[in-house]
Amino acid sequence: MSSTLFRTKKVEQSILDTEEPEHALKKSLSALDLTVFGVGVIIGTGIFVLTGTVAKNNAGPAVALAFVAAGVACALAALCYAEFASTVPVAGSAYTFSYASLGELPAWTIGWDLVLEFALGTAVVAVGWSGYIQSLLDNAGWNMPAALGSREGADGFGFDILAAVLVLALTVILVIGMKLSARVTQVVVAVKVTVVLVVIIAGAFLIKGSNYDPFVPKAQEVPAGDSLQSPLIQLMFGWAPSNFGVMGIFTAASVVFFAFIGFDVVATAAEETRNPQRDMPRGILGSLLICTTLYVLVSIVVTGMQHYSELSVDAPLADAFKATGHPWYAGFISFGAAVGLTTVCMILLLGQTRVFFAMSRDGLLPRFFSRVHPRFRTPHRPTILLGVIIAVLAGFTPLTELAALVNIGTLFAFVVVAIGVIILRRTRPDLPRSFRTPWVPVIPILSVGASLWLMLNLPAETWIRFGIWMAAGFVVYFLYGRSHSRLGRHQETTVDDVVEGHPHPDR
Repeated sequence: MSSTLFRTKKVEQSILDTEEPEHALKKSLSALDLTVFGVGVIIGTGIFVLTGTVAKNNAGPAVALAFVAAGVACALAALCYAEFASTVPVAGSAYTFSYASLGELPAWTIGWDLVLEFALGTAVVAVGWSGYIQSLLDNAGWNMPAALGSREGADGFGFDILAAVLVLALTVILVIGMKLSARVTQVVVAVKVTVVLVVIIAGAFLIKGSNYDPFVPKAQEVPAGDSLQSPLIQLMFGWAPSNFGVMGIFTAASVVFFAFIGFDVVATAAEETRNPQRDMPRGILGSLLICTTLYVLVSIVVTGMQHYSELSVDAPLADAFKATGHPWYAGFISFGAAVGLTTVCMILLLGQTRVFFAMSRDGLLPRFFSRVHPRFRTPHRPTILLGVIIAVLAGFTPLTELAALVNIGTLFAFVVVAIGVIILRRTRPDLPRSFRTPWVPVIPILSVGASLWLMLNLPAETWIRFGIWMAAGFVVYFLYGRSHSRLGRHQETTVDDVVEGHPHPDR
């Protein structure tokens, strides 16, 4: 049985499957498109909120170094993704990579994980976008009815109509085509980055050198917790992180790391890239470098404008401008955040539909969902299905407490991809690799260590919810996926041919 659970799909077969007319996606993306996708999904509210919050609570002005540390941790994973995405340019990202290196059950596990990660991420971001839009509407004197504003704000029936409409509109764009999606993303990302640059430049003129003193505040011990809301590492070992000081920088890094999540979504578009061998590494690594630079600059500006101890928690960057006598920038920042979340939502939805499509094409989910639109050459069926489900989810469900599931799912994918790079180097050294992760196995091992460390710093409650979802995934696999796997059926046919004395032509 173990041989069937860990059967691997050859890279050549994965690439060959992308050429089937009814299941082939249109190749239309360039390195610029991929870089824009990466920047579009990484930069969200984190750059406007997380920078100041972590500076006040964890690291002081040294939060800039925390962003550098988190960027390095992400770069380790990005190097592994770049090798896989250029070597196996097939939709599905970590799912496809796992199928080629670890086997079918691990591939199913990571695919099931990514479906949750992207679905929940899309819904959470859509609800956040709705909040910013409602705030801008309130400033203009127009208030949404409570029943249609948000689930939390309703006394009885409540449906977040703005969040649902956003998801449905983005679903239509994704069905029409990737090139249209790329063009929309380029426009929105241009607006978003412009807002960020204006904030950086304007804030630079309001910096006071005294606010950087001390740059690394004196360390403060944090008492260990004993509830399910406490990090798993505290419950396991009784260890508690410290705030401020040198160790506070690493504590902050574990928090701001989640502002980088999203660059892995770029890998899901490998099959729709014109020259994936060249462009995937450029898109993944380029977007990560740009976002790290912007994060560091924003953190330097916000801690220079206002002393870290006086920063607000809810809207630190906007309130820093208010404190320096420039309240107009608060609305400008809200506008930038709202625009930014549009692309985050769309690219997360894009990533989920591609993983679902890849799993369907392999037979682990119904093959009905792997047929592409005859005109647009997009996976319209899973896009419409998932778009409607997420729109309902975003409209009816308050999801803030579930957002941590997005983080643990992403980190789990990082671990699997890094291990996969090591294994595929050993099992298929003959594969042509246009981009090679340097210093294998050192870089992948460091990536696994960094990801596991960050996972241990997530609340124990998040681990329990993650375990429940994964257990449900195993049930679906053994009831449906294992028996409908195209790879499994192909192997059974091959064995039958040999038994009958008619060797299969592939052998």
